[in-house]
Amino acid sequence: MWPAIQWENNKVILIDQRKLPAQEIYVECTDYHHVAEAIEHMIIRGAPAIGVAAAYGVALGIRNIDEKADMDEAFDKIISRLAETRPTARNLFWALERMKKTYENSRGLDLLRLKQRILEEAQLIEYEDIQTNKKIGAWGKALIKDGQSILTHCNAGALATAGYGTALGVIRAAFEEGKKIQVYADETRPFLQGARLTCWELAKENIPVILITDNMAGYFMQKKMISLVITGADRIARNGDTANKIGTYSVAVLAKENSIPFYVAAPCNTIDFNLAHGDKIPIEERDPREVREIGGKCFTLPDIEVRNPAFDVTPARYISAILTENGIARPPFEESLANCKRED
Repeated sequence: MWPAIQWENNKVILIDQRKLPAQEIYVECTDYHHVAEAIEHMIIRGAPAIGVAAAYGVALGIRNIDEKADMDEAFDKIISRLAETRPTARNLFWALERMKKTYENSRGLDLLRLKQRILEEAQLIEYEDIQTNKKIGAWGKALIKDGQSILTHCNAGALATAGYGTALGVIRAAFEEGKKIQVYADETRPFLQGARLTCWELAKENIPVILITDNMAGYFMQKKMISLVITGADRIARNGDTANKIGTYSVAVLAKENSIPFYVAAPCNTIDFNLAHGDKIPIEERDPREVREIGGKCFTLPDIEVRNPAFDVTPARYISAILTENGIARPPFEESLANCKRED
């Protein structure tokens, strides 16, 4: 399994997901500003992976501080810079909150030990994410029957996490169990995560995958060629409303119309228990060039007005179940998701 992120020689090494599948290029981040820019520019993306990257960004930032006297001020700057990168992914803020708690509990240590403790926490977050994804896969694989076909939107695989994946982790687990499955990956405009990343991941592991355009999903559902849908999530409100890559809501509505189960796979740290409903989830608007261009080439009028929300919110009523490391939550989600509400 290729890592989307790794700590090596006091650097954060990221596979540049903008270049896939044509090129496998790695980017080295030597300070927290580099990590923040990598998150903003989509070198690394996917809610769990962003959380891990942010944790390592904190470790890099602390590592480059020479004097402990101004540590509190410097630490706050590091946290603030990383927090402003992408507003929707709950995992980013969860990881930063955890790193802040670790820092506060370790302030009595000498500078060298403090730096080591912060790094250890980031490494633990990475390790736990992989184990969490495997648990999600273990729970979720029971929902996939031999011979079924699965539609997935965007990329919720190893590239979107520390490893293994959430939605693709469920698919991987079913495939590893020997089930014969067929995956349909929609392209996921405008950034093409499905076409570029999901297809790349599945092809690497010889999991059968068919690429379709986003507007073909309804056709294949109507033709009874899709058995179920599995997606990841960037933030889940406590009632089950789920923010995920733009276009997810449309897929969920189509699945409901065609009586197809729609599943969300996500770790518990994606759930924002402070939000009662999904209409409170902040939605990131990205650069209009992502819509006007593909591969740097403009295919419309260069000054045409563009809207580019990166996410939409799928109401809980369209979701059949939410797959977490603690089990499968079913409606009503405000009750079933309570199993995830625990102190970290």
